[in-house]
Amino acid sequence: MFLETSSEETYEDGQIIFEEGKSGDWIYLVEEGAVELSKIVDGKKVVVEVVRQGEVFGEMAFLARIPRTATARALGRSTLGIMDRIYLDDQYSRLSESFQMIIKSLAVRLKKTTDSLVGVPVVRRERRTMKCLSLSFKDKNALIRSYSHNVSTSGLFIKTAKPLPRGEEFIIQLELPNGMGSVRCRSQVAWVRTETNDPVAQPMGMGVKFLDLSKEDQGLLQAAMA
Repeated sequence: MFLETSSEETYEDGQIIFEEGKSGDWIYLVEEGAVELSKIVDGKKVVVEVVRQGEVFGEMAFLARIPRTATARALGRSTLGIMDRIYLDDQYSRLSESFQMIIKSLAVRLKKTTDSLVGVPVVRRERRTMKCLSLSFKDKNALIRSYSHNVSTSGLFIKTAKPLPRGEEFIIQLELPNGMGSVRCRSQVAWVRTETNDPVAQPMGMGVKFLDLSKEDQGLLQAAMA
């Protein structure tokens, strides 16, 4: 099998090639060595697959236009060919929009199936309510003002074109309606969405979980949701 590669990279044993949740959509071919693909589930590493010589990886992020779905780490000294991006983009663009949509749907479905098999929770423990609340948080440079898309007492989704990195912790302040005051707590980015085909139902932004919401603030938030 002949696959077009534009360059080569060599990684030493244990070296990270890319991390789960990060951006990037290069597709790699293992020319020598092997690569471990893993996910973090409930704070523990779960090995999804070991990719060996002649096999490719990284294709899901390219096809579905989503962040990396796993962490890739070299097993032993490994040489990787990087697939020619111009060639891939050209071949992909030659497909009809309908066929591109089918391929993207298959890639997203494969991601969901993989998540389910390795134990990544796909159902929230608490149902979220569609609620638009004014909020603010700080990134490394400035104070950001935005709005929630949905809310529960365990977390919310923030609509923003520039989400924080997955896993980053920050302080969020929610402004409650009808003069109920505000809620402030430490939070963490659970997941991000940087592209969408439906900006109304599935806007770009980040799913956030609350880390230390007090019982008093939980009560206020429940009242605001009601």
